[in-house]
Amino acid sequence: MRSTLHQFIGIDAVFASSESCALLEKTQRLAPLNASVLIEGESGSGKEVLARALHAESLRASKPWVDLSCAALPDHLVESELFGYEKGAFSGADRRKEGLFELAHQGTIFLDEVGELPARQQAKLLRILDSGSYYRLGGTKKVDVDVRVIAATNRNLRDSVEAGEFRKDLYHRLAQLRLRALPLRERPEDILPIAELFLSQQRHPVPLSQPAKAALIQYCWPGNVRELRNAVVSAAAMATGAEIELHDLPEEFQPASVIPWPEPAGADLTTLIRGITEVESGYSSGLLEQMERKTILAVLKQSDGHQERAARLLGISVKTLSRKLKVYSGVCHETIPAVLSA
Repeated sequence: MRSTLHQFIGIDAVFASSESCALLEKTQRLAPLNASVLIEGESGSGKEVLARALHAESLRASKPWVDLSCAALPDHLVESELFGYEKGAFSGADRRKEGLFELAHQGTIFLDEVGELPARQQAKLLRILDSGSYYRLGGTKKVDVDVRVIAATNRNLRDSVEAGEFRKDLYHRLAQLRLRALPLRERPEDILPIAELFLSQQRHPVPLSQPAKAALIQYCWPGNVRELRNAVVSAAAMATGAEIELHDLPEEFQPASVIPWPEPAGADLTTLIRGITEVESGYSSGLLEQMERKTILAVLKQSDGHQERAARLLGISVKTLSRKLKVYSGVCHETIPAVLSA
């Protein structure tokens, strides 16, 4: 097995599987281009690592890198953060403030969770991508910027376009180039090298025992790399021996509670998983629906019925999870956890 450690602006990333190495090679091919890039993938699958790789390998590498999570700010603050404002633009604006696009001039701006961008800001972002200029909030003079935009989403933006939640013209402008961050279940050869990387970063590194390694490989990782990091860091803190044993891993990795990999049973694994990661598309049926339901209920049980936590692990919205549970309560006999908190 080939294991390669890459560094992107201080971030260590392991590419051990052939799938990951192919993704890295594609990223390096796209990096020198000036076109915008849309990175799609589940929550915790490494979209920001790919975005930073695009910047680090680009002709803008020595210029600013600016990032923003579009879901982290209230709607009324997104415009002032992205585009800045003039003194007196609103109550409390006692000075002019440069927006993130100005700060990223000649560099790269990374818009994470771009699918959460409010409709008004979608229109303004489209104008910037088309013209390279905009007005600050409350301003009358255009600001000209030269910025490469990299956007990421864990949603299916094509479905959002069809639902009228995301502008079609903006989608095509952002998706001039596209990358897909791979979930861990599609690159199992990466699991142990990534786990060992996280362990090596601990103050007192402890190796994994063979049973612990087997448990990590057998787990389906709905939370992807983020969940893997949390699991091994927690296990390292709990370990009292010379190795991390199976019982040192969190509860969900114990034999009685582990979520197994779905069995293909006549359909390939990628097709089965697509029913979970694209649940809003509405085309899953038959066996695919059964696997989707089984996995969602298993993750919900693992999360003690906490819908927000389960949705985060699954990489879907709480709204989507709630809608699925309403359907399941009427058509299946599985026990849905009684505590369904948002």
